[in-house]
Amino acid sequence: MALAVDLLNPSLASEKSKHKLKRLVQGPNSYFIDVKCGGCHQITTVFSHGQTVVICPGCTAVLCHPTGGKVQLLEGCSFRRKAN
Repeated sequence: MALAVDLLNPSLASEKSKHKLKRLVQGPNSYFIDVKCGGCHQITTVFSHGQTVVICPGCTAVLCHPTGGKVQLLEGCSFRRKAN
């Protein structure tokens, strides 16, 4: 009797949809991001699931604010996910 799904080699799509503790290899959903201010172009490191408002140290503009889950970036800010 063969299974319809390979349990040792799951697809990437099925692993992403699972809860972080139910994956084959457990891992967090959070990450750090570099946020570039739209006004002064200074880069600030922000946690993806941060719980405080982040203000640009160069021009004191608000970069992102918490939403209860991931932070929400404001207009004019660009970001990139940091590598490990």
